[in-house]
Amino acid sequence: MTRQTWTATVSAVLFVVLAAVIALVPVPFVTWSPGGTHDLIAAENSAIEISGAKTFPTTGSLLMTTVGVTPPGGSLSLPEMLFAYWLPSREVLPRTAVYPTGESSSDIDREESVLMAGSQSEAVVAALRQAGVPVASWPMVRSVTTSGPSNNILVPGDLIQAVDEGTTTTVADVQEAVAAHHVGEAVLFTVLRDNERLQLTVTTRATAANPDRPIVGITLTTGYTYKPKVTFAIDPAVGGSSAGLMFALAITDKLTEADIADGRVIAGTGTIDAEGTVGAIGGVQEKIAAASRDGATVFLLPKRNCVDVGAVPPGLRLVPVDTLSGAIQSLAALTRPETADSVVGCQ
Repeated sequence: MTRQTWTATVSAVLFVVLAAVIALVPVPFVTWSPGGTHDLIAAENSAIEISGAKTFPTTGSLLMTTVGVTPPGGSLSLPEMLFAYWLPSREVLPRTAVYPTGESSSDIDREESVLMAGSQSEAVVAALRQAGVPVASWPMVRSVTTSGPSNNILVPGDLIQAVDEGTTTTVADVQEAVAAHHVGEAVLFTVLRDNERLQLTVTTRATAANPDRPIVGITLTTGYTYKPKVTFAIDPAVGGSSAGLMFALAITDKLTEADIADGRVIAGTGTIDAEGTVGAIGGVQEKIAAASRDGATVFLLPKRNCVDVGAVPPGLRLVPVDTLSGAIQSLAALTRPETADSVVGCQ
């Protein structure tokens, strides 16, 4: 074998090895792409069921949109990353911008499920209020310190309706009632748990940092009680909080005589809180592409996400909103020729 032949052979082998390394070695990036959509008011395989309240017929579709993302346990090669970078309606992001460093796939999936459950709970309350259904708010146990005095007595989800003899309607009420005790004193909590009213006693302790301050070892948030029961049948693989707006719209559509969808295919995205405030989300361009692909003519998005919008597919009207009531008003205005032009898009 001549030197030239030997050199060419070695070079070819090295090239093949290098190409294989480039193709197979994962890069620290993930991709976002248009995901699936889910009709929340479809007659068959209903995603949302309501009992304990009068419901009304709906027409059209309200599409929850999603983003296809490289899974936490998945990897992306350099060719795949470059391919995704050049495709339309796709983004390439650093893995650390999407998935927290050091968390396992199961941890991330669990957090996404918690966000989805929270989104559904907030959407139910926002929709019930929008529909005029009475909702009562209560201080709710969010977490219990395992080494604290409330462990195995109070549990997350307990609605605190009274402390000692005083009714509590806010988180501040509970905090003030506990603070009125001395360290070592017993505190009587009246809680609602799984529709059962319980009276539970917790003995306060001190903290090393503040020996004179009584604590019971819980964190609080706001919970709610209401008569209707709302259940969701959403693919458990879908997580996060960005479907809140569409959940709330679908529930409101079912609970009110006004036909919100009115025969149209309406898609959207946005978080929502119990007051009906719509919050910004990620992946809006991918969700717009998914909505257009699946036949939507109107796309609702948080106003703060207008800066993230690029090219808008033909035939799709963007409607930026910042409240649930504002979204309903805009959709109603679009049904009438004399008011449709008053609905402002992203500027």
